[in-house]
Amino acid sequence: MSSPDVMEKLVSLCKRRGFIFQSSEIYGGAGSVWDYGPLGVELKKNLKDRWWHAMVRARGDIEGLDAAILMHPRVWEASGHVAGFTDPMVDCKACKARFRADKLEDAQCPRKPSKHPGEHGDCELTEPRNFNLMFKTFMGPLEESASVVYLRPETAQGIYVNFLNVQQASRQKVPFGIAQIGKAFRNEITPGNFIFRTREFEQMEMQFFVDPDGDHMQWFEFWKGQRMAWHQSLGLQQDRLLFHQHTPQELAHYARAAFDIQFDFGGTLGFQEIEGVHHRGDFDLTRHQEYSSKRLEYVDQVSNRRYVPFVIETSVGADRTTLAVLVNGYREEAVAGEQEGRVVLGLHPSLAPIKAGVFPLTKKDGMPEFAEKLSNELRPHFPVFLDESGAIGRRYRRQDEVGTPFCLTIDQQTMTDGTVTVRDRDTLAQERIAASSAREYIAARIGHLA
Repeated sequence: MSSPDVMEKLVSLCKRRGFIFQSSEIYGGAGSVWDYGPLGVELKKNLKDRWWHAMVRARGDIEGLDAAILMHPRVWEASGHVAGFTDPMVDCKACKARFRADKLEDAQCPRKPSKHPGEHGDCELTEPRNFNLMFKTFMGPLEESASVVYLRPETAQGIYVNFLNVQQASRQKVPFGIAQIGKAFRNEITPGNFIFRTREFEQMEMQFFVDPDGDHMQWFEFWKGQRMAWHQSLGLQQDRLLFHQHTPQELAHYARAAFDIQFDFGGTLGFQEIEGVHHRGDFDLTRHQEYSSKRLEYVDQVSNRRYVPFVIETSVGADRTTLAVLVNGYREEAVAGEQEGRVVLGLHPSLAPIKAGVFPLTKKDGMPEFAEKLSNELRPHFPVFLDESGAIGRRYRRQDEVGTPFCLTIDQQTMTDGTVTVRDRDTLAQERIAASSAREYIAARIGHLA
């Protein structure tokens, strides 16, 4: 059974509450490019922090890297992107729209949205032609062929060309990995579905280098399990996650095995990839060794061997996973005794952009001052939001809608004994705790990075 389609409601919520905005909106917007607002940038940063902790901080066999976006153009010749990073494209001579030739069944005709391109007489499609997805620009003062460079379409190549730099500087021994988070750019023909497919996006990639004569398939299975467990640790529902094994037709010519982790986004989008776990063999390092004429071999001093390692890749879309977290968390609930009900983002507490709302019950009797003092004490440790306006129920609803897990209310009893009411977003349970212990209380329930 497909999950409900909440995308339209989610897009509205994200703009209204400051998660995600259309880029350059006052000028009519830039196609499939999005800006992360105050809450969105916190949510995405929390997601990236969890990934970085799991991949780099919590392990002794993975090193971090931040490679440049602009690279030598030969990098993209070696990787195959200059010659082969293309999608088949067709134009409609009538409406001038462009479509991916291999995805016409997923597209809508702009003039007749109930029809696919080419399904009716008013639509005349050209013959398919290959369209390279890389953005091209120029380095230096002259715009000529010799100065052409590309905005990287993926972050992995920056890891491959730095393989020996990182290995030798960190004195790592195979097996070990290199991880990085960074922007990538693809001039998609038919982007869409909010932040699911965009022209500018962020990847979280780890390349794990293993002995080609060793247990490389065991490492592949290990990372499959680790990555699925990580997505579940974000609170993504287990029945909305699955592995998709690449068929022989889908498998890249150099790949020995490939699985996607897919999430059910609901509605017509359904199950879609949010991460790839791929066994790339020695293709990448061998190609860069060939094109650069520099050795990229690992020297195993114990066995006195030189070899080009195999690579196990894990590649996560930070934007897609952010969208998965939002879709997974969105729910509408009826509340006993209330006509309106409530909208809730059931985000994992460690991902929530605001950890606690702080509410003085009234604007008198010293409550606003107490609330401001408590907010200032908590803010250096995690984001909090001080809200003094409106009925307490309405303030609760505003925080529910942005995923805030806890709300602290200062009332008359607070001014007597120094306790505050803590209200849980998911259970609606309330309990009183000492205001002086609020930091420890919230920190314990947010949990450590995992």
